[in-house]
Amino acid sequence: MKLADHYSTCWVEEYARAYIDQLNRPYQQHDLEIIANGQLEAEKKKSEQANRILICDTNLIVIKIWSEVKYGSCPDWILDEIATSNYDLHLLTYIDIPWMEDPQREHPDKREYLYLKYKEELEYWGFRYVEIQGNMNERVSKAVSEINSLLLC
Repeated sequence: MKLADHYSTCWVEEYARAYIDQLNRPYQQHDLEIIANGQLEAEKKKSEQANRILICDTNLIVIKIWSEVKYGSCPDWILDEIATSNYDLHLLTYIDIPWMEDPQREHPDKREYLYLKYKEELEYWGFRYVEIQGNMNERVSKAVSEINSLLLC
């Protein structure tokens, strides 16, 4: 949200949070498809309101890895959507800040493994990304610097 405020633009929240919060049962793999569709729809709606750039809290790569780690597979249509996605930059946040307990967060013991999976995935698809580290101010500063360099192109 800090980045969206900095650029006076919209940001797309993580659709999974609101969806899982309203469930009266544990989520299942088919819920991840609903979440993926909801995330895409939210991005589409917000992109119509964005001021030059749109900041997204997450994307389908996260859902792909989530599905594979939890259930051993990912629906093909999600892979197809990833292949045709057109994000200009991914901000890959490093695991150098303490784990924050959250009912929706899983695998505190697999932080490095998951970080490397996200990095591997970005490289596999050939997506532009930058690693973001440090305290919150350092992270925001690095992200702003990288976004500004894109905007100047």
